Amino acid sequence: MSQTIRIASWNINSVRARIDIVERYLKEEAPDVLCLQETKVIDSLFPEGLFRQLGYRHFIINGQPMHHGVAIVSKIPLINRRVEDWQANGEARHIGAELNIDAAKGVRIDNVYIPAGGEVPDSEVNSKFGQKLSFLKRMAEWSQTVTQPTILMGDFNVAPLEQDVWSHKQLVNVVSHTRIECAHLAEIQKAADWVDVARHFVDPSKKLYTWWSYRAQDWETSDRGRRLDHMWVTPDLMEKAKSHVVHKHVRGWGKPSDHAPIVTEFAF
Repeated sequence: MSQTIRIASWNINSVRARIDIVERYLKEEAPDVLCLQETKVIDSLFPEGLFRQLGYRHFIINGQPMHHGVAIVSKIPLINRRVEDWQANGEARHIGAELNIDAAKGVRIDNVYIPAGGEVPDSEVNSKFGQKLSFLKRMAEWSQTVTQPTILMGDFNVAPLEQDVWSHKQLVNVVSHTRIECAHLAEIQKAADWVDVARHFVDPSKKLYTWWSYRAQDWETSDRGRRLDHMWVTPDLMEKAKSHVVHKHVRGWGKPSDHAPIVTEFAF
């Protein structure tokens, strides 16, 4: 008999500052696993209490004060914590673990927060962009080593397809949608033959976004979004994925993150 597991990913832009909407989201949607990016808190100050009250008793955390930070909170036991440092500078941008239940034994979850890359898409004048490209290159090297069933998700800070941005023509030279970033992301995908779950369920010819800028006066009406958040699986897990959704309405909650949660339902 199969077991349904819903896995969510969300750049929360400070888990403590937005704990109210995290609580609301978990009460309303109740995913089995929630992967957070940009938690902006050290491990000892991560707000475990709220999660425990809501039934999330398993934590795999890689925190950092004020910046970055990733976490996996789960109703399902997690084992074999692992951290990758693809930028080779100690920033907390990855956390991984395995689901420890019979139905999904040996399935890995890798949660990543790829650097944004600054404002200028030129490594010579913007070191942050160079760091981002280096991070993506090292992720591609890591992908070549992936051998077990794996779900890779998080804020990739790259919108790879033309319909992943509100205007390909206006954003093709803007960080997150440049050709070189998209090429690097394609190399990561190719290295392990990752399947882009969202685009499996939503035709690539259709617009799909997960992020809307704080700068927009009316983000919902203008709808100038980008698909920066992704859920990928190794090919052996694709038949287990049953649906994928972007919870866009959460972007409109009080004191929101600029990212919306994404959720994939699996039947193991």
